[in-house]
Order: sequence, then C-alpha cells, then structure tokens
Amino acid sequence: MRPEDLDEVLGIERASFSMPWSRGAFLYEIQQNRVARCWVMRDEERVVGYLCLWEVSDEVHITNIAVRPESRRRGLGRTLLGGVLDDARQRQIRLVVLEVRPSNTQARTLYESFGFRVVGRRRGYYYDTGEDALVMENDLQTARPGTRA
Repeated sequence: MRPEDLDEVLGIERASFSMPWSRGAFLYEIQQNRVARCWVMRDEERVVGYLCLWEVSDEVHITNIAVRPESRRRGLGRTLLGGVLDDARQRQIRLVVLEVRPSNTQARTLYESFGFRVVGRRRGYYYDTGEDALVMENDLQTARPGTRA
C-alpha cells in the first residue's frame, strides 16, 4: 500500500466499516509503524481489497482487511488472507490473531475456514455500538484436520 492508494482504500474502508480508519491512521501504518505491513490487491489498476497487519516477534496481528463491496463473494478476501497465512507459515510465524465483531458472520466464516478459533472476548471493544470483539487465533504450528494448511 502506498499513499497514492489511499483515496481508493478509504472508499472501501468507509463502505465496509461503521468505524472506518482515517487517512492519518493508514499513513501512520504505512510510513511510521515499524511493525506494520499493508498490502493492496488490484484488478488492473483499481484497488479492490487490502490487508494490514502487525508483525511482532513470531506473531502476526491482522488489523484490517476489506474488499470493495461490488467485488465481494469472488474469493478476494480469501486470497488476501491465504497469502498472508502462507507467507507466515514459510517464515515460521507461530500465531496469527485478529478481532472480529460477533455479528460479522461472513468474516467469522472466512476466518474459521482457515482454522481460526475463538479464544477470547474483548468487552465493549467497538465504541460505536458497544459490541464486544471476538478474539480469534490460528496456531500455525498446529495442523488441524479439515483446515487449510
């Protein structure tokens, strides 16, 4: 992700989340946060999705993932997430963690299909609604039957 991608990224962000990140938040992640990595997915020249994460030691924390609304249900989010998990496995990353709204069943289904499981709850995490966040993790060093390895 580059600063020149942010107009498109922010459009996707605002269409995807009730508490969207600001331009400043994305700029901080791509220019100043030493543990952050952000990628965009393009269809031709157009940004259709993105993923941001923090990598600390042998863990990855996925901080943001979204796909342009009209491009959803085509496997783009699956491709973004799968690429990050494949790369993490190759580099011996031990654990991938993320938070998700309990009401976001589509995202939860995606994460579960990759072997993420709920390990905790952050009470009142989303200040716009007071909704809790489910903490999900994927232990990349433990193979689970029926999950993508």
